[in-house]
Amino acid sequence: MKKKSLKEEIVSYLLVALGSMLFAVGDVMFVNPYNLAPGGVYGLANVFHALWGWKISVAGICMDIPLLIIGTLVLGPRFGIKTIVSVILIPIFTYFVEITWGYAPLIHDGLYDSSEGLVSYLSYTVGHGDAAIDKFFVPDFFLNTVVAGLIYGVAIGVIFRAGATSGGSDIISMIIHKYTKISLGVLVLIVDSCISLTTLIIGDIRLPIYSMILIFIESKLIDIIVEGVTTYKTVFIITDKIDEVKGFILNDLERGGTCFPGLGLYQGQERKMIYVTLDRTDLVKLKANLRHLDPNAFVNVIESAEIMGLGFKALPEE
Repeated sequence: MKKKSLKEEIVSYLLVALGSMLFAVGDVMFVNPYNLAPGGVYGLANVFHALWGWKISVAGICMDIPLLIIGTLVLGPRFGIKTIVSVILIPIFTYFVEITWGYAPLIHDGLYDSSEGLVSYLSYTVGHGDAAIDKFFVPDFFLNTVVAGLIYGVAIGVIFRAGATSGGSDIISMIIHKYTKISLGVLVLIVDSCISLTTLIIGDIRLPIYSMILIFIESKLIDIIVEGVTTYKTVFIITDKIDEVKGFILNDLERGGTCFPGLGLYQGQERKMIYVTLDRTDLVKLKANLRHLDPNAFVNVIESAEIMGLGFKALPEE
């Protein structure tokens, strides 16, 4: 068990490193060249870079570390070692990409000289000091936003899967949540949206819109990585043909369930209710056969966010 636990810990730290590296690549190669700010500390760092030329890695860690300290003082020691490792690794990888790759976009519709006089273009700088040269490119906002959202989603999803967080603006949301009791999910959305709106300072109305599209793509991919692609439905069935329906679930679907006695409100008649959780395929089979099993059955299907236990995802370890 000790060897297994050690192996799992090593894998989780490797996942944190992988997620941090992907985050750096996504931010420097895709998000920054287009002046996007998809929330978070590094969203603000991208805005600072666009306005004043600050290095993303330096601006990011200068905001992350104070937030981590303030969060620990206000919220208590809830930030684990993996989160601290993530907060340190992300700026390290970001700095490495900055000094090796620069801020050149990976996706664009072509490079041009400034003499072309283009109406719609973005620029990035190659070199430093007197040797710095501005290069201009025609952006492909939509494709770049989709790719950036996918990379961000995989990066943060892998970090979450390893049991860490990327710190940053989430700490601000947690602190506000402690004193206002507003939903944490709502606060994260508000904070990230406000950060995305700071791109308006740069002077392009498209930037906050594409930043929010990126956030949407990223969040969906995080859900898939953390929770998996399989979706489950919780089904409540009220039926007079309890044996027939129960037999179909047990024998044909090979699923278990729970049977409850119930009392109808209108006629006061005693009825039986089956509670069962199914994946999408089994639900289709059940619905296709219920009409033959009991045409008068009453069925309520509920979306299940997460199912744990025997036959499904294992319960989390301590």
